[in-house]
This record gives sequence, structure tokens and C-alpha cells, in this order.
Amino acid sequence: MRQHIKELLSEALPAVDFESDFLFTELDSLGVVTVLVLLENEYKIPMDSSDARPKNLKNLDAIVKMVETKLAAKK
Repeated sequence: MRQHIKELLSEALPAVDFESDFLFTELDSLGVVTVLVLLENEYKIPMDSSDARPKNLKNLDAIVKMVETKLAAKK
């Protein structure tokens, strides 16, 4: 899943280093929205403004954890 998310997001936001430990600081507001919308569409999970927190977008592992948590809650 980690690799798939990285490829999905890298394709949409090629200037962003998704291996950065400071990913949230590399994203502007449009980048944050892009990440959330792509994940929502790809995994059919609800995303809202409360998901746009630095904790959830700190790095790629945090994004994967957020997706896994939302997928588990969906079941």
C-alpha cells in the first residue's frame, strides 16, 4: 500500500518529495487538498478538513496509517 500511495501522489504532485520526514511543510493548501481527494477517490474513504492535520500528513508513513485507519473503520 505504501508504494501504491507514493506512486499515486507522486504522479499528481511531482515536485513534492514524499520520502521527506517534513512532508506537511512541502505541501501548500492545494497540495493538501489534492492528497486528500486522491486518497478519498482511490480508496473510497471519506476525507474531510479534520484530516488535513500535520500529524496525518507528516510523512508518507503517516498518510498510510491514516488510510489504513479509515479503511478499518469503514468495515
